[in-house]
Amino acid sequence: MPPNRPNRSLADDVAWCYDAVHGVSRTFSLTIEELDEPMAREICVGYLLCRVADTVEDATHVPPAAQARLLELYSRALDPDDDTGVDAFREAVDEWVPDDPDADWTVVANAARIVGVFRDLEPASRETIRPAVRELTEGMAMFVERYADAGGLRIRTLDELEEYCWYAAGTVGELVTGLVSRGATRATRASLEENATAFAMVLQLVNVAKDAARDFEDENNVYLPTELLDAHGVTPGALADPEQSAAVASVIGRVVEHAEGYLDGAKTWLDAMPETRGNTIAAWAIPYLLAVGTLRELKARPADVVTEGNVKITHAEVAAVCAQFADDASPSLGDLRARIERRPLHEYES
Repeated sequence: MPPNRPNRSLADDVAWCYDAVHGVSRTFSLTIEELDEPMAREICVGYLLCRVADTVEDATHVPPAAQARLLELYSRALDPDDDTGVDAFREAVDEWVPDDPDADWTVVANAARIVGVFRDLEPASRETIRPAVRELTEGMAMFVERYADAGGLRIRTLDELEEYCWYAAGTVGELVTGLVSRGATRATRASLEENATAFAMVLQLVNVAKDAARDFEDENNVYLPTELLDAHGVTPGALADPEQSAAVASVIGRVVEHAEGYLDGAKTWLDAMPETRGNTIAAWAIPYLLAVGTLRELKARPADVVTEGNVKITHAEVAAVCAQFADDASPSLGDLRARIERRPLHEYES
């Protein structure tokens, strides 16, 4: 039995990680289901390491100064040249873990298990994952400190939104690209690295747009740039006010337009994707196509972000997208994107 795993084996912790990721991320759950080993484990663990930091950053019950300290401690715990261990982070965060933790806080509470599985990965995989997770964590600490006096994030400009999305998602794009490009040709690696940010930005900007009101109500974070809200007469505190839904819809439209500017680059990233070490095109094409569908819905009914809480595509369309890749099928991503941009994919089959 490895040290620090009383009554548990590595296999137990790996199984726990797979269960945990299905509880905290619909998108990454779909991705991991399409991957084989060793890529599935690497992506699962890399994502969960990022999720620990993301949960601390989003926590409204943790004062900003404490959030920043915890994030900095977590980054140090992942630094092989620092004496700080993950147990130090776990002890420090313990007072903030709710008595009845949800799926996200259960992941935080089990950070040591995730780090234990991480340390069992191949050295090359660890060296790909670690810097991306630490950059994400330190970037989130920086944003928490930047808006400590506001009680939550208040993104001011589109440029600052880009900066935040880089730390929250661009770093993850680099992590994924580093893992999937190992052993690829120089040309393939160059194409993947050049377009990794585009893929990550599409997914993150979709989340910013569709969850804008919920992020404010649940986390007191406003990711829609205040310069755009101001231009439409909306104060950050009125973001979730149904009477402001029409004005907020205009801002949602601007963010959607910004996200659409990354779709071509994201497709180029997918087109260069090698299927090695358990990687599959389907694992990344599915979230891309679901993002295309969500952008379509956001353009059609942006006010629902406020009046309904968020905007989602239907389970039927999710199933239709996933079905395109059944039995190792290789559909045309360009054709699928064009069809989904026009109307829900499952409607073509009815």
